Amino acid sequence: MTGPQVQAAGDKTFGASKGAALLAPARMNNGGVSEINKGSQAGEFRARAVIADDDVLLREGLASLLSRSGFDVVGQAGDGVELVRLVRSAIPEVAIIDIRMPPRHATEGLEAARVIRQELPDTAIVLLSAHVEVEEAMELLAGGERLGYLLKSRVTDVAEFMETIRSIVAGGSVVDPSLVQELVQARRRRDPLDALSPREREVLALMAEGASNAGIAARLFVSEGTVEKHVRSILMKLQLPESETDHRRVLAVLQFLDTR
Repeated sequence: MTGPQVQAAGDKTFGASKGAALLAPARMNNGGVSEINKGSQAGEFRARAVIADDDVLLREGLASLLSRSGFDVVGQAGDGVELVRLVRSAIPEVAIIDIRMPPRHATEGLEAARVIRQELPDTAIVLLSAHVEVEEAMELLAGGERLGYLLKSRVTDVAEFMETIRSIVAGGSVVDPSLVQELVQARRRRDPLDALSPREREVLALMAEGASNAGIAARLFVSEGTVEKHVRSILMKLQLPESETDHRRVLAVLQFLDTR
């Protein structure tokens, strides 16, 4: 099964991207100058940042920290709607986003991050969370590039945290090790074949070998009608409705092969 292309930051309390973080080169302009350093002097790192968190004290503290570390904080937001509006107008290099924000304090920050990634893919996204919660973020994390997902409680070194933000803006991806572990477990929980009975798995495995219904019936010593019932049940459980353009049998086999 193909998993999200992300890299853990090392199996220890999270600080910086040094160690195992996988980094891509910074974007270069026509003059050969890194885009994230454009306009700075003597190699000083400059990047525009937007911060989103409903905790005003945390938001102001992070803004102060970023400013002292050479970032230009161009906006702050207390909810997802305001965040999207700010990012659309400022087009920052990075958006630092708390996952849980008003009004529901559920996944509003993550939903805003999805919009930002779709509309402005060059804007780096750093998700901050007080909880290990990744199932809703799997689609976003699969993108990998210019993306960070960090637990607030494991950020213990300010200098290393700032270096991590710089690395993500430069094209890297950093995910806290405990979140990577949860990602693996979440993908196992979402295995579509879990809904199939042992006999249906046998039938699907033989379908993957290219056997016809008649061939499967002969191999399993059952009637062809019984095999047809199993196939219909497999297609229903794998949520493959009838379609004029898609061959459902082929799609079922592809799902089977993807889990091996």
